[in-house]
This record gives sequence, structure tokens and C-alpha cells, in this order.
Amino acid sequence: MNLATFIAGRFLRSRRNRGFISFITFFAVVGITVGVAALIITLSILRGFENTIRENIIGFTAHLQIYGFQNQALMNPDASIRKIMERFPEIRSMSPYVSREAMIRSEHGIDGILLKGIVPDGMMSPAERYLVKGTAALESVKDGLEPVILGKRLAERLRVTVGDPVLVFALGGYSLTLSQTRIMKFRVVGVYETGMEEYDASYVYVHLRNAQRLFQYGSAVSGFDVLVSDPDRITPLSQEIPEVLGYPHYGRTMFQQYRNLFSWIDLQKSQIPILLALIIAVAMVNIIGALLMMVMEKTKEIAVLRALGAGRRTINRVFLLQGMFIGVIGTFLGNVLAYGLCWLEQTYKLIALPAGVYYMTHVPIELNWSDFALVSGVALLLCYGCSLAPSRLAGKSDPVPLLRFATS
Repeated sequence: MNLATFIAGRFLRSRRNRGFISFITFFAVVGITVGVAALIITLSILRGFENTIRENIIGFTAHLQIYGFQNQALMNPDASIRKIMERFPEIRSMSPYVSREAMIRSEHGIDGILLKGIVPDGMMSPAERYLVKGTAALESVKDGLEPVILGKRLAERLRVTVGDPVLVFALGGYSLTLSQTRIMKFRVVGVYETGMEEYDASYVYVHLRNAQRLFQYGSAVSGFDVLVSDPDRITPLSQEIPEVLGYPHYGRTMFQQYRNLFSWIDLQKSQIPILLALIIAVAMVNIIGALLMMVMEKTKEIAVLRALGAGRRTINRVFLLQGMFIGVIGTFLGNVLAYGLCWLEQTYKLIALPAGVYYMTHVPIELNWSDFALVSGVALLLCYGCSLAPSRLAGKSDPVPLLRFATS
């Protein structure tokens, strides 16, 4: 242990005249702790919001959709899938669907829905991922009734549960006009909940063949849900696939379909520099104030050390180490506080959100070590920078005036 470290440790452990200085030091540590914790929690929430919304959107719309221009039906879906899968190896899955507006009716109510016919074993089915009641088996037929899966909000409005029958009215279709109506009777086999009000209250899932029969599509489909292995290829593929398949195929990415949501996330991220600037200001004021108070309180000790031959660099290091001690303790406690609060929210879902506004029922938290490392690194650098001025002030002190001041 060198001399500066030894003296800094003795100053910190000294019990003489610690009242006011300890008070200032305590609030300096608290300021850094709260600032570090606030920024880590903010980054974790923003990351959680982005990933939750992205996962929910992918679960319903995939990375990109290929559909018919002006809602035209797409013929020969099997041939199109084979052609695209052979041409683009980066595509993980391409699943056909039929999606149209419809009405659903139970014994207790009627509501408008978006009916989507899917392939049950396709990777695009969100039913199994978000299922909260029943089963996601769209193949099972019981008592002659085809299966259907509803969102939790829609099931509550219709006052139905697993096993209850419902009627679905087709409003137009490939060969139907709005003046013509087809009706099919289904049985509820499952209820899902994503936490996103828009989906849970309107999306209804049936087998692809039932949607084709209800809307009289024959073997045609409305479009294809596509998953890709490289997210950077989403936008290029939305242009290349329609060119390969030709008219009337048209592509749209999830970023285009939900532009407002992703713009909102980017807007939230843009506020991080402002938060970081506020953390910097608080840290600078707290650390500089605490160290200046320490320098004034240790005037006699500084004079004695200088008189005994301690150099300016040694005195400088003593108070620099004290400033870094405040920074390390505050940063460590800030990390612990942030982790504890994030863990509580992840485990117990303490903060509820209106699903109709935020597209989720609780505040999403995603802990990432890079957020902790980034914030901690910035905080420690700030603590070091803010400790330089007070420590240099102490190191430049002349021992003779200091001794006179201390003994007067």
C-alpha cells in the first residue's frame, strides 16, 4: 500500500469532526446511487418495451408479409412457397394465411373481428405461444364443430370460455359481396393473451381450410407470413420477393405496418442523452461539493503532511482516491438498487399499464449486462473527472498559511 492510499484510508476512517462532512459525503453517495439506478432502470424498461412490442408484432405479423395488391387473392400458394424457399435460403419460414373482416356472435353478444386462417403447424401461429386457457389444436373437430381460438379481451366481451359455441359471419370474400353472408359455427378450444389490446380484442384464429371455405377462397390465400434469419434482410426481401412472384404480390415489413410504434420507441431512446446529462450534473455537484468540504475540514492535516515533506502529487492522490471511493460506493449501490427494483417488477408485476395505450399489461423489464457496464463506466469516469479539481486545489496549498490558519 502506498502513502496516498494509506492516508486516504485514515481520513475516511477518522471519527473526529465527522458530523457535517459525513452528512455531505452521504448525500454525494446517495446522489450517485439514485442517478445510476435511475439510468439503468430507464434503459432496462426501454429495452423491455422494444423487445416486447417487437416479439408481439412478430408473433402476429411476422418479419414481413406478402399479400395481394388491393386485397386480391393469391393463387397457387404451394408453388409460390417452393419458389421463394429455393430462391432465398435466408428465409426461415413462409406460411400461407387467409385474413378477412368478419362478425362473431355468442349467446351474450356480437362483435367485429379480424378472422385469420392459419396452418396449425406453421411457425406463425401465436396461439401456442400466448395461450392461457384450453389448447391450440386447430385440427381437432368435436361434435361436428370446427375449433376457433379467441383473444382474452374478446372472450370476456362475448362472455364465452373454452367449449362454448360461437357463430362467425363472413362479410364479403374472394367471390362474395358484402350483401352476401356465409355463416359457420365454431367451438372455442383456446384463449390467448398477449397483453396488447389491439390483438386480444379482435384477432380470431381458425384453420386455414375453414377460412378458405368460409370466404370461398378455394385453394387461394390472402398472403404469406415470412420469417427471416437475418433482420437486416427484412426490408430488401420485402422488395425482392414480390419481384420474383410478380403481380399482384406486394410486400410490407413489420416496421412499415407498425411505423408509429417503432417511431415511439426511437423517440424514447432519443431522450437517453438528456437523462445522462442530468446524471452528470448531479454527480458533478455532489462530488465536487463533498471533496471541497473535505479539503477545508482537513486543512490542518494537509499542512502537517506538507511540512513533513509530502509532495503535491501525494496530497492530490489522497483526495482523488476519496472522490473515487465515493464514486465506487455510489455506483455499486446504484447497480444493486437497480437490479433489485427490476427483479421485483419482473417477478411480481407491481406496475400495471393500460393495455389499450401501451400494448402490454405490465411494465416490461429486460436486464442486460451491457446497460450496467455502460452506466457504471460513465459514472466512474465522471467521478474521476470531478475529483480532479478539488484534489489539485489541495495539492497546490502552501503549508505555511495553512498552519497559521489551522492554529489560529
